[in-house]
Amino acid sequence: TVVAEPSPWNVPNALTVLRILLVPVFVWLVLRLGGDDTVSRWWAWGVFAVAIITDRIDGDLARAKGLVTTFGKVADPIADKALTGAGFISLSMIGEIPWWITIIILARELGITALRFWVIRHGVMPASRGGKIKTFLQALAIGLFVLPLHTFPVELLWRSLAGLVLLAALLVTIATGVDYVIKALKLRTTSDRARMKRERKAAGGG
Repeated sequence: TVVAEPSPWNVPNALTVLRILLVPVFVWLVLRLGGDDTVSRWWAWGVFAVAIITDRIDGDLARAKGLVTTFGKVADPIADKALTGAGFISLSMIGEIPWWITIIILARELGITALRFWVIRHGVMPASRGGKIKTFLQALAIGLFVLPLHTFPVELLWRSLAGLVLLAALLVTIATGVDYVIKALKLRTTSDRARMKRERKAAGGG
């Protein structure tokens, strides 16, 4: 019996769409007045926090209520990457995060997305625990750098913490990227599709 997929018009997908719609609002608030407006930065932090909370809620709710849909599977990672990507780019534009770090992180995210499509005929590469830690650290780093804390010694402690979290996020981002590449190469050689292809080739050669 084929089980019909739930309607895409549900609360988890609405939260995912909300997260996507919050991205331009977040960017505008971060960049407002060159990033020097304290009130706008606090609002940006609040918008980012709401977006991150919806990221956690929509997935848990979809699985708990049996509302997992094709739209959600596609839109959810797009929303996540749009939010974190916009965060890193915006913070680099106002000089909070070095561009080279943002470029490495974005290159990794785009590269892994392309890699998933490259191996899609051999199987699906699920998100790993390392990938989830990477996403958490990236979001935490963005949230810390958005905060407009400019009072000594609070600013010194805040920037030190933000820098350490950013470094950890960068290292985990690179490490998980390498891990995904290794898994993708292995999947292309060990999948049922690859095995059948080798068998057909051997039969033809014989």
